Amino acid sequence: MSVKARNKLYEIVFLFLKLGTIGFGGPPANIALMEQETVHKRKWVDQQYFLDMLAITNLIPGPNAVEMALHLGYAYAGIGGLWVAGASFIFPSFILSLLMGILYAKYGSIPQVEAIFYAINPLLISIIISSAYRMGREVLKNWKARLVFILFLVAALLGLNETLVIILAGLVWVLLHLPQQHKAKLGMFFLLPIVPESFLSFSKTSISFIFLYFLKTGAVLFGSGLALLALIQNDVVNNFHWLTQQQLIDAITVGQVTPGPVSSTATFIGYQIAGFPGAVAATVGIFVPSFFIVLLTMKWLPNIKKGGIFHDFLQGVTIGVIALILVVAYRIFQSAITDVFTLLIALIGLFLLWKYKIETVWLILAGIVISLIKFYLF
Repeated sequence: MSVKARNKLYEIVFLFLKLGTIGFGGPPANIALMEQETVHKRKWVDQQYFLDMLAITNLIPGPNAVEMALHLGYAYAGIGGLWVAGASFIFPSFILSLLMGILYAKYGSIPQVEAIFYAINPLLISIIISSAYRMGREVLKNWKARLVFILFLVAALLGLNETLVIILAGLVWVLLHLPQQHKAKLGMFFLLPIVPESFLSFSKTSISFIFLYFLKTGAVLFGSGLALLALIQNDVVNNFHWLTQQQLIDAITVGQVTPGPVSSTATFIGYQIAGFPGAVAATVGIFVPSFFIVLLTMKWLPNIKKGGIFHDFLQGVTIGVIALILVVAYRIFQSAITDVFTLLIALIGLFLLWKYKIETVWLILAGIVISLIKFYLF
């Protein structure tokens, strides 16, 4: 490796370690920081390239901010830059989420710590509903979209597997937009056998199972970190009994208040299941699909015309994700809204998010302050 190539990799390491450390506020804030650094300050790529790559990340599974880091690393230093950029961006959030997981496992049952989540839980409902609203505003524009949304919202409430909700919503949306002569062919997809997760012979708490479960999740994860909550809530709480409902809510909260990709929530969850090895397995599992998906699609995906079957499928997937997110909000509502005050907190949170576009990290920090005031004064 030449000195110039090595220096480029060092530059990528330092930049994305910094971005992963200061990137509070979720994907929009992270992507804005990347644009400022790589387009305007360092001029690694031009504005149009950045926008094209941003559009592409919305067409493939995986956390958008991580995939933008991968694209930018590749643009500046090739395949090596891709791997280095992704690992450097993820590493700070992994360390912080791991530390939070260790502290939570040790002190999470202390009354003061439990009390912190009194106001955070209803605010998390506000954040989830606001996220679903923003996504829905873009895709639920006609009666067909709303009908598919209602269909899969009911299906999710009745217990249909989350991955199936996403895949079937995509296929139904394609079916609704296909010419009549092609619909019979697509119908064959609905007859494909679904491989149950029970084919895995591993113990549900083994490192191998944790890795494979989050690998599967990362491969079908569309949208924000809240989509992760929608995908795993039923499995983590009800099927595998890894965490309680409250512990999962706490895990998502950690993802909201730590910088970098929100999907680092997986680190926190993995630690609660199986300690440090579990944290590593969950983190690698949730993120590694993004690396390979970007590698496999970066060449041909820009040539796909908007409006084709692939685009229709992804619109349907988004509809399914919105339905799942609202189901999660409903389940959290049942346990988080315990009195008039918590309901009021949730409504105020919604108002602040819609009216003033307040950053979620500040909303959650305000929730911590409110919870502690209530604990010590009331």
